[in-house]
Amino acid sequence: MTTLPAGLPVVVDRGAPGTLVAQISAQLQAAVAGGALRAGDRLPSSRDLAATLGVSRTVVTNAYARLFAEGWLEGRHGSGTYVAGVAALLPGPAARRARPPLGPPPAAGRPPGPGGPARPGRVDLEPGVVWAEGIEPASWRRAWRAAGARLPSRWPDPCGLPELRAEIAAYLRRSRGLAVSPAGVLVTQGVSGGLALLGQHLLAPGTRAGMEEPGYPAGRDVLRQAGAEIVPVRVDVHGVVPGDLPGGLALLYVTPAHQYPLGGRLPVARRQALIAWARATGAIIVEDDYDSEFRYDVGPLPALHSMDPGVIVYLGTASKVLAARFGLGWLVAPPPLVEALAELAPRVGGRVPEPVQHAVLALLRSGDLERHVRRMRLEYARRRAALIEGLAPVAAPGPGDRGEPRPPRLLGDTAGMHMVLALPGGYPAARLAEAAAAAGVVVYPLDRYYAGPPAMSGLVLGYGAATVPQIRQATAILAPLLARLP
Repeated sequence: MTTLPAGLPVVVDRGAPGTLVAQISAQLQAAVAGGALRAGDRLPSSRDLAATLGVSRTVVTNAYARLFAEGWLEGRHGSGTYVAGVAALLPGPAARRARPPLGPPPAAGRPPGPGGPARPGRVDLEPGVVWAEGIEPASWRRAWRAAGARLPSRWPDPCGLPELRAEIAAYLRRSRGLAVSPAGVLVTQGVSGGLALLGQHLLAPGTRAGMEEPGYPAGRDVLRQAGAEIVPVRVDVHGVVPGDLPGGLALLYVTPAHQYPLGGRLPVARRQALIAWARATGAIIVEDDYDSEFRYDVGPLPALHSMDPGVIVYLGTASKVLAARFGLGWLVAPPPLVEALAELAPRVGGRVPEPVQHAVLALLRSGDLERHVRRMRLEYARRRAALIEGLAPVAAPGPGDRGEPRPPRLLGDTAGMHMVLALPGGYPAARLAEAAAAAGVVVYPLDRYYAGPPAMSGLVLGYGAATVPQIRQATAILAPLLARLP
């Protein structure tokens, strides 16, 4: 780590237009973008910089706060203020002129996607990835110290630590309005782990299981491995369409809070119709409460489970809050079903290590988990706003006048950490993804979320792990490519 270079040109001019706060923040931002300041450089304290510039400390504090909010700076507890890890510079006019035209994909080569090469200067808009660096280090250390102070149980409870199940039940009552007892909570290895247990217990080989189309590919694979016949279920921009549900389903997996990946928020009338369908057919609805923690322009609807716990099994996870590979989630169901699934867990490798359970227990008990969610909600809102603003000249938010995508459109922007960019009818998303990758932005075609032929062309743009400057860099590259679409 280095200190602020002595010759850094940060000056104030009281006779110039613009506030002193705007002058300081603009000059520091330009120093980062131009390379005079690099990731990890330590800035002077607000008191020292105020004394150097001859301004009040409040002016410098407000300038720093603006750069914090935009993602240019980061704080380290007890250490100071540092330049954030901005991966690359915003492209200048020369770079934009030199960008290759939008053309056909190369004849060979791996398309951009998970596991692809991560080159310096590249911005990766992978969906479903959280900003793990946003975890407050002090609270993280406290949680693991608490976990380390606990000796392993001689006979671990197969349902999970009893005190953790009680804290999860209380958390779900506060955050999602679920009237659930600890006996109705099973600690799982994330959503996929809970779904695997349900598949093993409820589905015989050849049993029909409904999956949203487009939908969660990992969930589809989990149920297929359980021997189920996967039946695609149509969704539109609002979510699953109950009137189009096929017959003979034993289980239906849905994401009503923020449909994955289109982002629809299932309306109340459809929720009621879905429950009536389950009651009439005897099917079990599996509710993945995906992205319910992060809502922006609208308030959250109650969890589907709260409308009829008798036909709905609820799945949640800490992975979308803390880190993608954290590996702890929860399943809410009637206690007899919880007990039956817990007996299956050792055979399918579904137990969560006790230290992980103790760490989450500490985060819940201290309130640190909920404080983290509140901070991340604000942080993701800033990133979402940057993505919408950067693509505004070429893509309007919303599904269109009749509830259908009228490309180019941004769908699913009211919640979560990703949006879908719907493209003009039939335009190959892979072609645009290749052009974007060549210019330094990794985006993900919507095709990969379909089990059958895609009904919509689009890109899934994740903003959970990209900083505000990186998102601005990405939109500066994507917008001209979108403007040249036929």
